[in-house]
Amino acid sequence: MKQTLKTIIRNVKSINGNSLAEFATTTALMATLAATAAPKLSEMSEGAKAEKSMNEIDKILTQARNHYQTTADTEGRGRFPGQEKFDVAVGGYGTDEATLIADISGTSGMISFTAGNLSKWCSVFGITNTAAERPAGCGVLDDTNKSHTGNGVSGDAYLGHNEWLDLFAGNTLKSKYQDGHFAYAVIAGSGSGNDAEPPVLYVLDVENPSEFNNILEP
Repeated sequence: MKQTLKTIIRNVKSINGNSLAEFATTTALMATLAATAAPKLSEMSEGAKAEKSMNEIDKILTQARNHYQTTADTEGRGRFPGQEKFDVAVGGYGTDEATLIADISGTSGMISFTAGNLSKWCSVFGITNTAAERPAGCGVLDDTNKSHTGNGVSGDAYLGHNEWLDLFAGNTLKSKYQDGHFAYAVIAGSGSGNDAEPPVLYVLDVENPSEFNNILEP
């Protein structure tokens, strides 16, 4: 009887000891894996947001291309949303494409939504659009300097984002970034006849304008 009790006690101690050791080892492994995986998961999340942002910019450019082709057929010369005519700029660059390129290349520190030169850019879908409002502290503007009288609007009521929203059937594309927002600028076209130069469209996400941007040149 005593021998049986000793055997049972020894077995219980052995089981408890092994279980605790296994638990401790498993816990240590889980902690190591969690510490190793956390940065990777974070990188994947940031990478997914960056990819989504660029995909949304591509969608904007696709609609802009369609608009350009439609207006080329109906108005005699293509233009981008927000333009009165092909030779009117949207934003603050006029025909100075070199300065725009210098801005988004990062040489002017245009790497966040607070970049000062964003005051030369216009919101794609509107700065007060509740579906994707402009971040507080961001200088992106609505395009209000218009005298266009088409599409049932005139004067300052003619805002570029109205045309963008029409192209997307009233739907707004929202950046996946907390401080993101889609903005655009159009370098004015020039000339006439065979010597005409088409306008050039630039679109960016204000989360990081120097990294998230694309161009459409007809």
